[in-house]
Amino acid sequence: MLKKGMRTIFYKSPSPTRMTPPASPLHHTFSESLMEENIEVAEFIITKWDSSSNKDSPYCNIASLFSDNNKEEAKQYLSSIKGLQKAMQYLVSHQSSSEKLVRAQTLMQTAMKRLEKEFYQILKSNRDYLDPDSASTHSSSRPSISRSSFSDFEEESENESRDEHDSIPEVERVSLAAMADLRAIAEAMISAGYAKECIKIYKIIRKSIVDEALYHLGVERLTFQQIQKMDWEVLEVKIKNWLNTVKMAVKTLFFGERILCDQVFSVSPAIRESCFTEITKEGALALFGLPEKVATCKKTPEKMFRILDLYEAVSDIWPEIESIFSFESTVRTTAVNCLIRLGDAIRTMLTDFETAIQKDSSKSTVPGGGIHPLTRYVMNYITFLADYSGILSDIVADWPLTIPSPLPESYFGSPDNEKSISSPISVRLAWLILVMLCKLDGKASMYKDVALSYLFLANNLQYVVGKVRQSNLKFLLGDDWVTKHELKVRLYASNYERMGWSKVLASLPENPTAEIPVDQVKDHFRKFNLAFEEAYTKQTSWVIPDPRLRDDIKISLARRIVPIYKEFYKTYGGVQLKKKMWVESLVRYTPDDLGNYWSDLFYESGSSGSVTSSSSRAGRSR
Repeated sequence: MLKKGMRTIFYKSPSPTRMTPPASPLHHTFSESLMEENIEVAEFIITKWDSSSNKDSPYCNIASLFSDNNKEEAKQYLSSIKGLQKAMQYLVSHQSSSEKLVRAQTLMQTAMKRLEKEFYQILKSNRDYLDPDSASTHSSSRPSISRSSFSDFEEESENESRDEHDSIPEVERVSLAAMADLRAIAEAMISAGYAKECIKIYKIIRKSIVDEALYHLGVERLTFQQIQKMDWEVLEVKIKNWLNTVKMAVKTLFFGERILCDQVFSVSPAIRESCFTEITKEGALALFGLPEKVATCKKTPEKMFRILDLYEAVSDIWPEIESIFSFESTVRTTAVNCLIRLGDAIRTMLTDFETAIQKDSSKSTVPGGGIHPLTRYVMNYITFLADYSGILSDIVADWPLTIPSPLPESYFGSPDNEKSISSPISVRLAWLILVMLCKLDGKASMYKDVALSYLFLANNLQYVVGKVRQSNLKFLLGDDWVTKHELKVRLYASNYERMGWSKVLASLPENPTAEIPVDQVKDHFRKFNLAFEEAYTKQTSWVIPDPRLRDDIKISLARRIVPIYKEFYKTYGGVQLKKKMWVESLVRYTPDDLGNYWSDLFYESGSSGSVTSSSSRAGRSR
C-alpha cells in the first residue's frame, strides 16, 4: 500500500532541525494538531473532486477543476496538496508508523490521479491554443508568465488577473491561462514526487503534435539510399520544399515548443531539457538529415546552387539552432555536420567545375566568330556564383587557391594597389574566368583566318566584360578589372581590323592626292575593287553580337579607309576625268557606298542591318 507513495515522503528530506525531537510535549501537540488540520482540509477538497469515491458529487461531473468557473477551487486544491505534503513530512519524521501517514498518502495518490487527469485534459483541449506558433508569438510579444511556483497560483490578485486579461486578445489569454495551469499542476506533481507521471503525459501528447506538424510541413525521413536513387528533378523539388520548411520548423515549431516546455517545467531545468529533447530530437534529426545526405550524394555542376541554398539556409538559422537546442548536442552536431559536408561538397564542385573548363575538348569553331557555348555556360555559372558571394566567402576562406604559376600581375593589378582583387572568393572567381579565357585562346587558333580569330576573341571577351558589368561580379572583381579587359577587347578588335582589311588599305596609294600615271591610277582602282570585294564577301557571314562593339568597329573601319579612298576618288574619280582616263566599270564604289556596305555586316542570322541597306543595294548595282 505504501510502496508507490513512499516517494512523496522522502522526496523532500526534512531538515536537521525537524529530525530533532521536540523540546516539549506542548510544542509536539500543537504541531501535530496543525498537521491533522492540514490532512482534514486536504481530505475535504480532494474527496470532493474524487470521482471514484464520491460519484454522486456534482463536482466530479464538471469537465475540469481548472475551468474558468473553478479557479478558486483549483487554488484551494493546490493549496491543500501543499499542506498535505507538509503534514506527511512531519509524520514521517515523528510518527512514521502512524495510520495518519497512510491516510495522508492515500489522499496524495488520489490528488495526483486527479491532477494527472487535469494535466491531460488541459493539454488535449487547449491543443489549438498551445500550438508552437502561439507559444513563439507570446515569447516575442510578452514577458514570460509571471507565476514562479504553484504557490503563486494561489496568491494571484484578482485585479491583476482582470487587468491582464482585458489587455490581450482572447486567443492569447486562453493560451497563457492554459500554460499557467499546466505549470501549476506540473510543479505540484513534481514537488509531490510524481514527476514521472506528469512527464509521461506531456511527452506523449506534445511529441505527437510536433511530429504531426513536421508531417504537414513535408518533412520526410529519407534514407541515403533513397536520396541517392532519386532523379535530380525529383530531389530538387524535395530540396525546394525543405528550404520553404526549415525556417518555419526551427523558428516557429521548435522554438515554440522550447518556450512551452520552459514555461511548464520552469521549476526543474533537468526535466524541461529532458522533455524538450525527447519531444523534438527525432523530428529535428529528420529535418537536418536531408541536407546532410544530399551533400554526400554524387556531385554534378547542376546541383551546385541548390546545395548553396541548403548551406545558406542552415547557416542563417544556426543561431536559433544553437539557442533552442543548447542542451541537445546531437541536433547541434548534426546541423554542424550539415554545414561541414555541404561546404565540402561545394568546394569539390568548384574544383570539378574548373577541371571541366580545362578539359573542354570541343573542336568545332563557332560560325562567324560568335560567342562560344563554353563562354556562355561558364559566365552564366560564375554570375550565379557571384550571387552567393557571402556564403562562398565563408566556404573558401580557409581553402587556398593552388595554381601552376603565380597569376599575372596585369590580370589582377598591382599588389600595392588597394583596388586589386584580394578577397578569397574574388580571387577564385577571377581565376575561373582566366582559365576559361586561356581555353578560348586555344579555340581561337582553330580558325584558319587570323582576322576571324581576333574577332572571335573580341566577341567573347566583350561578352565576359558585359556579364561582369551587369552582375555582382563587378563588385567582386572591381572597376580596374573591367577597364583592363575592355582595353584588351579594343586590342583584339584593332588586330581584327588590321588583319581583315590590310589588303584594302594597301591597294590605295600612300599619298592619295599625288599625281601619278594613268596606268597606276587604274591599277589602284582595280586592286581596291578586288580587295574590298574579297574582304566584304568573306565577312558577310561574320558576326559581332554586341551592338556597341559592332558600331565601334564599323566606325573605326570607316575612319581608317574612307578618308584615304575619298581623297583618291576626288582626285582621279571625278566626272571630268572619266572619258580621259577610265571606263565607268573601273570605279565601282563611291566613298558613301563603303559605309552602306559596312552597315550590313556583322549581324547575326535573323537580324537586319540599318536603314541604309537600300542605299547599299543601290550602291552595289552601280
